[in-house]
Amino acid sequence: MRKEKSFADYKTEGTSWITLASGEYYPDILPQACELYKPVLVLFGQLLRSSHSSADLFMAISEVKEQWMRIQLSRVFRKYVSPETPVEMLKKKSAAQKICKQFGARFRNIVEVQKKFGSRPIPDEALCAVLWEYKDRGKKGYDLTERLFSILREHLVGFTVIGPERAGKDVLLGEVFPGYPKPDRPVDFVIFEGNKVDPKKAVAVGLARYDSDRGGAQEDDRTGQYREVAQEIIRYANKNKLLRLKVIYVNDGPGLLLGSMWADYAYIEEQCKGRIMVVTLRMVPERITGAWLKS
Repeated sequence: MRKEKSFADYKTEGTSWITLASGEYYPDILPQACELYKPVLVLFGQLLRSSHSSADLFMAISEVKEQWMRIQLSRVFRKYVSPETPVEMLKKKSAAQKICKQFGARFRNIVEVQKKFGSRPIPDEALCAVLWEYKDRGKKGYDLTERLFSILREHLVGFTVIGPERAGKDVLLGEVFPGYPKPDRPVDFVIFEGNKVDPKKAVAVGLARYDSDRGGAQEDDRTGQYREVAQEIIRYANKNKLLRLKVIYVNDGPGLLLGSMWADYAYIEEQCKGRIMVVTLRMVPERITGAWLKS
């Protein structure tokens, strides 16, 4: 019998199995970036001039009704006033008072902020380029999942795949499997045999990520989390006699070729042969087969 290839077996030709997402060139992006973010900087300047303190400035930003504008203003605020404040906290309008209380003592003085902001041109090309980097954050991951769903549906006849194909709410395992120990566990897709979403017919739970760059602590965190999630899912499956339920990790991008990433994913797959599979998009038709899912 032909030995089935493992993820580790693809490593020697790894560059042939990863997908490279297209990027944008610098300084080509500057005209578009300046056009997009000039209104943000103009409004930030207006709010800055009318604020008597940095905390007052932040509260004024939190009152901006349009979400996109409020988020961009918060990012500018972070750059000028409070670089240590977590970005995600700045996005939450309801957390404004809490942020001022926790971080306000370390906000840069409003007079200094006004001086620094006034020393830069409008639009500020450097800051617009920084903000542009946020614009398509997550897009590569969305592109990956959209293509993944297309491939799965083309090659897996007789199966149902659920999950957000681009942006959207993750599948929470507690909403799929009764009594799941961590009901808010998010995953990117679940595959069922047949045409119904029936937990007893679930054959695979999957996560998909695009790694454009990865290394060091980030590398360890990602693979460590993957090991824990796989163990959690398989424990639940064994306890509830869902013995066909498997875990699929779809990872792609040049980050796979950095450091020990490929070997780390291969190790995860080896920990439970037949129940865990790691693939890139190009491996999906060859490795994620109906026969494997049913086994």
